Amino acid sequence: MAKDDRIPTDGGAPLGQNPFGALSSTGLPQASSQPVAPAKPVPMMPAKNRGRVDIIRQTAGRGGKTVTVVSGFVGIGLPEKEQLAKKMQKACGAGGTVKDGCIEIQGDKREQVAKILAEAGFRPVFAGG
Repeated sequence: MAKDDRIPTDGGAPLGQNPFGALSSTGLPQASSQPVAPAKPVPMMPAKNRGRVDIIRQTAGRGGKTVTVVSGFVGIGLPEKEQLAKKMQKACGAGGTVKDGCIEIQGDKREQVAKILAEAGFRPVFAGG
């Protein structure tokens, strides 16, 4: 490669024109010097009682691995169960699934799962031993 074939790295010539030079601010609202008040928080409606759900810790039939199972949902469909399962997985930092109408979360995460269910309006109950 000869010296005259090199690409210059000094930045080159300045731009010939400003691409934003033709824009104008006509029709735009004037900027105010007063600070903008923060939006008022919307009061949350009190969570209604959506029923009792059982939280069970299982190890049987799972190769010794502990799984937290949430069962006993009444009146909610599969999409809402999947949404709850996704929220639980994210909060617990664990995997999980919805299987046979129950939510399964890997590991013993009963406390975190109970908190999420209580926020969603359910009445979590620790069942089993």
